[in-house]
Amino acid sequence: MDKKLKLYMIMLGCKPDGRFTEQHDIFFGIGTSLKDLVPQMKAFWPEAKGKIHIDAWREVTHVNNHHIEIVPRKHADESITEKLFFLNLGGYKENDFEEYHYKMLAVSKTLGLATRKSKTTAFFKHCGFKGAESHIDEKYGVDVDDRYRVDDMLPAASKLLYSLKITKSETVIEDDQLHIGYVKISSLK
Repeated sequence: MDKKLKLYMIMLGCKPDGRFTEQHDIFFGIGTSLKDLVPQMKAFWPEAKGKIHIDAWREVTHVNNHHIEIVPRKHADESITEKLFFLNLGGYKENDFEEYHYKMLAVSKTLGLATRKSKTTAFFKHCGFKGAESHIDEKYGVDVDDRYRVDDMLPAASKLLYSLKITKSETVIEDDQLHIGYVKISSLK
């Protein structure tokens, strides 16, 4: 079994007490398996009282033709200018009582450049109509719901121990496989 540390992006779901519909949030963690991350996931969303599940996940090893590796913080190369960003795009379909979201990762030098990349996606171009344009919420004066540097989203203990090493690939590489579908936390082996 591979014991190499990897970055994971996980969409967690639960229906907290007092809510009428399932809620979702994105969790980033560093571990050797999903099971390793269970205590961190539960700590991340205490209001769920441990009643969370996974709706989607991926190992984050390749993004935008870049390799993503986990290295000890003491071996971090501070001269690397490329950063890994998470963006949550929001959009609508006419006559559909829903806000749709597209979660993406982008490697870029700045948050502004990563945001520009997000606006070239098919989701951004096609999920919206006059009066309800696709967006990246007005929070930053641009049209994106949420946007963050991934290393800022990691649990505090992981930030102290590890760093993301991002290197451009000389050959074309595909982004990581997405695993979509309900996974009970208790079923992780």
